[in-house]
Amino acid sequence: MNPLLREAFSHFQPISTRWHDNDVYGHVNNVVYYSFFDSAVNTYLIDAGGLDIHQGEVVAYVVSSSCDYFAAIAFPEHIEVGVAVSKLGNSSVHYALGIFKAGEQQACAAGRFVHVFVERASNRPVPIPEPVRAALGRLLCD
Repeated sequence: MNPLLREAFSHFQPISTRWHDNDVYGHVNNVVYYSFFDSAVNTYLIDAGGLDIHQGEVVAYVVSSSCDYFAAIAFPEHIEVGVAVSKLGNSSVHYALGIFKAGEQQACAAGRFVHVFVERASNRPVPIPEPVRAALGRLLCD
């Protein structure tokens, strides 16, 4: 899988940059990319997997993340976050993510992060709930 190319992803989450995303250099600040990743993944988990982030007994915590940057994005810009699953474990999932300017084939950034699913009350790892696991399975890549 080449996370720099659009063809590596089957799911895309559209996001619009906001005025306050830009930094003093006139482009979206590097830390904002992580919020794009988090928003894209969690939107998918809620919409496709039925994850209840407010009242559910199981929640997903980010335990590892990284990002490589290749081209700047700025406000105003429409982007798409490509979301793929590179590894699906019992209680964890590894994501591959790409930030694309709308319609472009080459990623502006490539990210990775790992979610661990935990019981909200105990903060202890638990198996990924079946509806969420099924949704994540649809994003598995080679």
